[in-house]
Amino acid sequence: MSAQSRSTTFTGLFLPNETEEIQAIEIPMIQRDYAQGRESAAVDEIRKKFIDVLHSAVAGEKPAPVDLDFVYGEVKSGVLEPLDGQQRLTTLFLLHWYLASRAGELRSTEAWAKFSYATRPSARLFCERLVMTTLPDTVEQPSAWVIDQPWYLFVWRHDPTIQSMLVMLDAIHLKFRTVDSKMAWDRLVDPIEPAVSFLLLAPPNMGSTADLYIKMNSRGKPLTDFENFKAHFEETIESTDRAKEFALKVDGTWSDLLWGFVVDDDLVDDEFMRYIGYITELCEWLDPGVEVSERPERLSHRTERVFGAVNPKRAESLDFLFKAFDVWGGRDVAGVFSGLFRGTTERQDGAEADRVTLFFRDQRINLFDACCRTFGDTSGRTRVFTFGQGLLLFAVLHHLINDTDAIPARIRSLRNLIEASPNELRVDRMPRLLRDVERVVLGDALGEIDSFNKAQVEDELLKRDFLAVHPELTEALHRLEDHHLLRGSIGAFLLDPEKFNARSDAFHRLASEPESWFEATGALLAAGEYQRTTNNRKFQFGTGSKRFENAWRELLTGADREALSSTRSALARLLDSIDDGDDLKPALVAVQSEWLAQRESELDFDWRYYMVKYSAMREGGSGIYYSESGALGYSLCMLRGGTSTLNSRYRDPYLLAIWRNLGNPLNVEDPWFTGHETIPRRLRLTRSGVGIRSVPTGFELSGPALNDFAELYYSIRRELGVSQGGIIEIKQMDGIDTVDRIAIGTEIVRQLLDAGL
Repeated sequence: MSAQSRSTTFTGLFLPNETEEIQAIEIPMIQRDYAQGRESAAVDEIRKKFIDVLHSAVAGEKPAPVDLDFVYGEVKSGVLEPLDGQQRLTTLFLLHWYLASRAGELRSTEAWAKFSYATRPSARLFCERLVMTTLPDTVEQPSAWVIDQPWYLFVWRHDPTIQSMLVMLDAIHLKFRTVDSKMAWDRLVDPIEPAVSFLLLAPPNMGSTADLYIKMNSRGKPLTDFENFKAHFEETIESTDRAKEFALKVDGTWSDLLWGFVVDDDLVDDEFMRYIGYITELCEWLDPGVEVSERPERLSHRTERVFGAVNPKRAESLDFLFKAFDVWGGRDVAGVFSGLFRGTTERQDGAEADRVTLFFRDQRINLFDACCRTFGDTSGRTRVFTFGQGLLLFAVLHHLINDTDAIPARIRSLRNLIEASPNELRVDRMPRLLRDVERVVLGDALGEIDSFNKAQVEDELLKRDFLAVHPELTEALHRLEDHHLLRGSIGAFLLDPEKFNARSDAFHRLASEPESWFEATGALLAAGEYQRTTNNRKFQFGTGSKRFENAWRELLTGADREALSSTRSALARLLDSIDDGDDLKPALVAVQSEWLAQRESELDFDWRYYMVKYSAMREGGSGIYYSESGALGYSLCMLRGGTSTLNSRYRDPYLLAIWRNLGNPLNVEDPWFTGHETIPRRLRLTRSGVGIRSVPTGFELSGPALNDFAELYYSIRRELGVSQGGIIEIKQMDGIDTVDRIAIGTEIVRQLLDAGL
């Protein structure tokens, strides 16, 4: 060891030696403020780890002496000015004060107490006052006690070094408050077997301190999160036989792999952190022994639980981590994903029928790329890299690691299951979902899975059996599954081998012409009662609006085949009526006209008749209707596009049809309504306030808002044949109209207006 360097301790610095004697320590002006007491997630972890190390060295059951590397500085007139080691020396000073106080060994005249800061006069004065004050044993929070001392100045709340020291004192107290302070102090200052030591480098003739400091720090920036994580991870797995391999690969082949996914910072740090975060999360979910915290945690804490010595499954998890990186080596990563998937805008043809369309909001089909760029990011409470993307990437990893066969079909089934399971894709179900993904990828065991949407599982089995008998229909079925309105769910389609191709083509044609959707809603009603309901009040139909096209998805997917039976039958009849050579819109109008003519000949005017004949009754872009009776009839609420409940304005389709029939007159209020479906809805005359309401037996009239119109109103009531209860009855048979109530309602309003109401 040179004369300019020696191994020492904090108190040993001040002992006589061959070189210049040190009488005090002063942090030079050029140094930054004390940082180890700052309050942030990154510093919290550094502080905790450092205090843990110090505790193990001086107060543990089996003391483990620690070497804190080197402290570099210059000794001027007996004062050590550290250029490197400021943070460690400040923490050691605070630890010495704390233990000396508790052990009854605090004397301000001791050499080690001559510690100060030149950076701020306030910090220097704080250190001077601190060593003159003994901390009582009864104190619960040292910082609060210090702040309460008469020598503590109020303005010090603005000094970052002092505030950091107070935070560090609280952290030291939290760790050391129960230790034998006298024994800990003795170990700390033991000159023979030091608990905490470091190498002091203090060469003479250093030159300009400022220039040297700048040179020492010119290369740099603080360690990145990844560099800190990497060091922590290497320490976590250092006792395993994979430690050296990790150190080599993380800066070698794995780094080379991720270079292709760097965005704009010429670093692979973020990409590493995201992908390792993804793999760690998978291992957490796959290991029932790992308790996953409900709160976000630093990745280093999570990897310690998963890959650390306390976890009996650490070897299995480490093996998966290495395979999850190594499997991409030598592969065209983008080519792997483009061979399996396509985006929604990519052209689909028979030559690429096996490629599966992805419907994620992030349209990148390279899921590895998406993971490296967005895993861990959120939009509000929503993950940017979704559970669905994570499950499919997990499936691809398993396929590549295990070299499975028939992967396109299995990936397709998984895509379908994921799209059909929005309610099932939750963090608490992810362990089971991952196991099911493994079952599908490794063994095509669809019949054994139990975590995805059960109706979709049953349909996947049904489709598999269907294609086994009719493989020639594979392209048509896959093309149908890949439609963005269906996303893998084709429970609304009959698996009829003779007509499947033609119906699939007809659906694609219909779905590709949204300008014909309005006519399609009428033609589909003419084909049958195709609507679906999730309760006794709410009914889902199709929409005529491209903007609210998701109504079709709500209608055609999300239920089992039994619940979709009426929809399936009506859709089949409509698709059978569409010929390749016909113009679509006139063909749909013809379907409606033919059906209406039949109903009119039979005097059968139920709710379907009115909704087909009067297009105003299908104007609601949402395709959602509410009924107060629990069945569709002559009193309905029709919701606007973009709404699904009755908490905003909506239409009464019967009253709207009458108003449209009248030509949208200004002397009749535009019929918008709010509130529960049981609240009466009336088409009102603006002058008198007289109202008309559609009820099961006909129309109900309500009187004027002003008494000035009362006499005239009651005169017109008699002419219209209004009953004692205010009802104008419509001829019916078995509760079904035999005359057109919209035409009658239109005439009633005309008479009321003509009478001056």
